Amino acid sequence: MRIAWFTPLPPERSGIAAYSAELLPLVARDDAIVRVDESAAHDFVWKHQLDPYDLVVYQLGNAACHDYMWAYLVRYPGLVVLHDARLHQARARRLLRASRFDDYRAEFRYDHPDAVADFVEYAVEGLGGPIYYFWSMLRVVMKTARGIAAHNERVVDELRTSYPESWIDTIRMGVPPLSAPPEAAARVRRIHGVPQEAFVFASFGKVTPEKRTTPILAALGRIAGSHPQAHLLLVGDAGDARAQTALHADAQRRGVADRVHVTGFVPDEAIGDYLSAADACLCLRWPTALESSASWLRCLAAERATVTSDLAHLVDVPAVEARNWRATDPSRAPIAVSVDLVDEEESLYRAMERLVRDAAFRQAIAGAGRQYWSTHHTLEMMAADYRRILPIAAARPAPVVSDLPRHFTDDHGDLARAIASTYGVTARLPQASPSSHR
Repeated sequence: MRIAWFTPLPPERSGIAAYSAELLPLVARDDAIVRVDESAAHDFVWKHQLDPYDLVVYQLGNAACHDYMWAYLVRYPGLVVLHDARLHQARARRLLRASRFDDYRAEFRYDHPDAVADFVEYAVEGLGGPIYYFWSMLRVVMKTARGIAAHNERVVDELRTSYPESWIDTIRMGVPPLSAPPEAAARVRRIHGVPQEAFVFASFGKVTPEKRTTPILAALGRIAGSHPQAHLLLVGDAGDARAQTALHADAQRRGVADRVHVTGFVPDEAIGDYLSAADACLCLRWPTALESSASWLRCLAAERATVTSDLAHLVDVPAVEARNWRATDPSRAPIAVSVDLVDEEESLYRAMERLVRDAAFRQAIAGAGRQYWSTHHTLEMMAADYRRILPIAAARPAPVVSDLPRHFTDDHGDLARAIASTYGVTARLPQASPSSHR
């Protein structure tokens, strides 16, 4: 098969860029796969007209580097891999920042006809934010795709219930193990001013409220008195100067400013070094777009004990609850410590305090996590699922959908047709290229 693979690519600072770079060499063994990032998307149109691809794959998420795909995925239906099963953030950002208020209203009402009508005005006035998570804005994608894939069986089941007419399958998320030279841990600690004897909690990825930074700082402040060796390494971009100032002020207020170390952006090839410098990893998320965390899997593969948020779509992951130290599945060894969102601060404090104090517990969690990764989440497993699904998706017909909002179907040829009609000519426009307005 010939496949067009829409995805951000390195050097884009995106987890999906790294995901595709790692995955594609394994998937492309028998197929010709053309990588289509934003810079190559316009050429896709004429190339596809000259020699049609057998399948178009869209790696779709909420980050801005995915926005360009919306101009193509309706006109060129394909397999959409949902990295976020709630896309409201992406659509609100794309449409409202461009002052396309009527397009946003139309798309929201199409996606959520039963929603309270007044909400759309709330968002138009700039009052969105976390409330976006209540409405997924998925219907356009689900109705127009040849097939849908997601990385979590619970998420797939939920999508099948909501969209029974769509073909939806599961692709296991997989990551490769990352190695580091023996001196890497000491070097990373030295670079960022972390004492060599410290116990290091690490959090990976962009430093955002969704990563629960504020509760983490609160818990660190509580354990600092009894565990003065506890430090926090935030491995990722902390945002603009205002966000960094707020983070530092919060750490000072908790009395842990000297224990919090922010690295800034770290390239993918250095992540293994930073994992080697960590004693335990904090892999928290709320609110959630029902994503599957590759950074958490990398921590498991590196044999690091992890702390996760107790999320509904992770209910099948064997964990031990920090609130009462009860295993969620007594028949399986727990691979993480889960934090109750209703009692987050206390649960997180209990989790972090025990991981510092109890080396045997920490090592047991880490070892079980490594085994879980090797059984369920290797890169080769993910590639095998793609090789199974791609030919199925390619063989499926493109859905016929006649009721989409106009900004998905408008070819912007009205002016040309109007001018031609004044001369008694019927304009026959070529097949429209995707509009950047989608």
